[in-house]
Amino acid sequence: MLKFATVLVWAVASAFALFVITLPISVQSQLIAVLLVLSVMVILKFLDLGGRWRLVALALGTAVVLRYVYWRTTGTLPPINQIQNFIPGFLLYLAEMYSVFMLGLSLFVVAAPLAPRPSRAQEASDRFPSVDVFVPTYNEEPGLLANTLAAALQMDYPSDRLKVWLLDDGGSLQKRNSEHAGEAQAAERRHRELNALCDELGATYLTRERNEHAKAGNLNNGLKHSTGDLVAVFDADHAPARDFLLETVGYFDEDPRLFLVQTPHFFLNPDPVERNLRTFDRMPSENEMFYGVIQRGLDKWNAAFFCGSAAVLSRAALTESKGFSGLSITEDCETALELHSRGWNSIYVDKPLIAGLQPATFASFIGQRSRWAQGMMQILRYRFPLLKGGLSLPQRLCYMSSTLFWLFPFPRAIFLVAPLFYLFFDLEIFTASGGEFLAYTLTYMMVNLMMQNYMYGRFRWPWISELYEYVQTVHLLPAVVSVALNPSKPTFKVTAKDESILYSRLSELSLPFFAIFFVLLLGVAATAWRVYAEPYRADLTLVVGAWNVLNLLLAGCALGVVSERGTRAQSRRVKVARRGEVVFGETVLPATIEDVSVGGARVRVFGTLPAEAADQAPATLRFRPAGSSEFSGLPVILRSFRQEADGATLGVSYATSETSEHFLVADLVFGNSGQWRDFQLSRRRNPGVLRGTLWFYWLCVFQTYRGFVYLVRGSTAKRTAARQGRLAGQP
Repeated sequence: MLKFATVLVWAVASAFALFVITLPISVQSQLIAVLLVLSVMVILKFLDLGGRWRLVALALGTAVVLRYVYWRTTGTLPPINQIQNFIPGFLLYLAEMYSVFMLGLSLFVVAAPLAPRPSRAQEASDRFPSVDVFVPTYNEEPGLLANTLAAALQMDYPSDRLKVWLLDDGGSLQKRNSEHAGEAQAAERRHRELNALCDELGATYLTRERNEHAKAGNLNNGLKHSTGDLVAVFDADHAPARDFLLETVGYFDEDPRLFLVQTPHFFLNPDPVERNLRTFDRMPSENEMFYGVIQRGLDKWNAAFFCGSAAVLSRAALTESKGFSGLSITEDCETALELHSRGWNSIYVDKPLIAGLQPATFASFIGQRSRWAQGMMQILRYRFPLLKGGLSLPQRLCYMSSTLFWLFPFPRAIFLVAPLFYLFFDLEIFTASGGEFLAYTLTYMMVNLMMQNYMYGRFRWPWISELYEYVQTVHLLPAVVSVALNPSKPTFKVTAKDESILYSRLSELSLPFFAIFFVLLLGVAATAWRVYAEPYRADLTLVVGAWNVLNLLLAGCALGVVSERGTRAQSRRVKVARRGEVVFGETVLPATIEDVSVGGARVRVFGTLPAEAADQAPATLRFRPAGSSEFSGLPVILRSFRQEADGATLGVSYATSETSEHFLVADLVFGNSGQWRDFQLSRRRNPGVLRGTLWFYWLCVFQTYRGFVYLVRGSTAKRTAARQGRLAGQP
C-alpha cells in the first residue's frame, strides 16, 4: 500500500511539473515566475535549512531548467531550410542539452550525498588482516621515494602483518638491456640504488622483466609476488599518515564483499592554476569538489571508485577479476567498474590520510588531464557503463556521469565561438529577442549558478569550474578527438612530480590562449560596430556581445593561468606545533617547530643565537618522533633567520645524509593527518553567488593585465637575447 501511495505521489507530482513546464505564458510572466523561484532559493540558502529544504530548492531550480529546455527546443532553433544557421544553431543546442543532461546526472549523484563516516582509528580490533603496501614507481627520484616508503613503514599497524613493496618499472630487465646504452646504464644505476634504499629502510624491492600494461601491469606483478589479505596502493609521491590503515582496514571485517576503501587525495602543493592565481591558501582546491562531494554521492549508490592511490583493496576481489584492469590507461576506474559489475562493494572514507604532490607546470597539468580524459573515453568506448552487465541502475548512471564528464571540451568550445557566428558572420543561430534572452537564458544561468552553489558551495566557488574547463579545453579537445577516432592509440604517461619553476615565464602552451583572447577582443569591436550600424537590432546585439564579453573575461583569466610564477619551493608548508630544540655546535636552544614541508621547516628558537649561526650554517633539529620519549636529531642547514625579542625564527632545509633520517622527515611532515584536514577546513567557506561572481570578475581583470605583462617581458627578453646573439657573432 505504501509503495502504491509513493508511486501515486510521484506520478501526480510529475504530471503537475510537466503541466507547469509546458504552460504557455508571456515573457513578462516567465521573468516574474523565475525571479520568484530565485527569491525562494536565495531565502532557503540564507536560512541554511538543509535537509529536505535543500531538495525543495533543487527541485524548484530543476523546474526552471526544464522550462528553459522546453523553450529552447520548441521556439529557438533556426529553420532547417536555413542550413547556414541551422547547423551551428543545432550544435549550440546539443552543447546546452549536454550541460543540462550532466546537471541532471549530478543532481542524481550529489543531491543528498552520504555524510562523512565517523573515524575508526580509536576502535579496538582483535583481527589485523595482513596488508601488502604497493608503491609503484617509474622515474621518480630516490629522495621522494624514500619519504613515501618511510611514511608507509611507520604506519600504526602490527609490523608482522605489514609489508611494503617498491614496484619499480624504471629498473626493469627490459630497460636495463635497452639497445640505448645511456638508458641501459641509467636503469642499471636506478636498479642498484633503489635496491639498496629498500634494504636500508626495510621495504621490499621488486621489478619485472618487461614493461607491459603500464601501471596496471606493474601492480599485477606485485600481486603475483605477494600474499597479503589486503593491498594498499600509494603513488610514488603519496605518503600516508600513521593512521591510514587503522582508518580503513576495519571496514573489510564488516562486509565480506567489500573490494575497496578509497580515501581522498590531499596535495601539499598548489596546481598551476592555484599557484599562478594565488588562491591555494584561501579557496578550496579543484579536486575537493570531487573528493568532498562527488565521491560521497557516488558512495551512496555503491559506486565510489578506485582513484589509483590512497586506497585499500581486497586480494580476493582482485583475484576474481584477474588483477587490475589494463585495457584503458585509467586502470583505477576501469578496475572498480569491473569489480562493481561482479557484485563487489566499495566504500569512501572522506578523511585525508595521504599527502602528495600535484603537477607544478601547466604543461604537466595538461598532460595529466589528457591521460584522464583519454582513459575515461576508452572506458566509455570499451566498457560502456550504461550497458555493462551486473551493475545496478544507479551504478550505471554514476559511471556514465564520471565518464561523460570528460566530453566537456566539445560544449565548452562551442560556447566559446557561438557568439562570434552572429557578431562576425550575421548568422542567427539562436532565434529569440532580447527580452526572451533576459527572461529565459539569463535567468536560467542564474538558477544554474544557484543550484551549483547548493550542491558544491563550500567546495567550489562560482565560475571556477568554467575556468578549469576552459584552460583544459584548448588542449584536451584534440586529445579527446584522437581517442574517439583511435581508442587504442593513447599510452600511459607518468605525471611529472616534484617539479620547480625557477623563473617567471609564459608556459610553452600559452600561445593558443593569447590568440583566442585577441579573437574575442575583435568580437567586442564587432559588437560596438553592429550596435552603431544596426540600432534596430541593438538589444539582440548587446545580449550576444555580453555573452562574448563573458568569454573574454574567462580567456583573460586564462592568460594569468599560463603565466607561470617562478618559485623554488613547490610544496606548501603545513602548520604544526611540536616541541624540540636546535643544536649549533655546543649550543642547544629550546624550540617550537611551527611549520614543515618536504624540504624544510620554520622553527622558533628561544635564547641567543651563537656566532656560528650564519647563513648556510649546519645544525641539528631535535624532536620526539611519534611513539618515542627520546629526542632524535635531523641534520638541517640554516637558510634564513629573523631576530625576535626573545630569540629568532629560523628557516631550515633538511640535509639528510643517512637513509634512516627519512623516517624523521616522514614523521614531521606526514605522520599527522589532522593537520591536513585542518588546512582543508580553513579554506572551505562559501562566498555566495553574488560575492563569488564579483570576486571572480575582478580576478579576471587582474589576471588579464598580468598575462600581458608576462607577454611583454617575454618578448623583450627574446629581442634582447637575439640582439646579444647578433653582437656576439660580429667580428
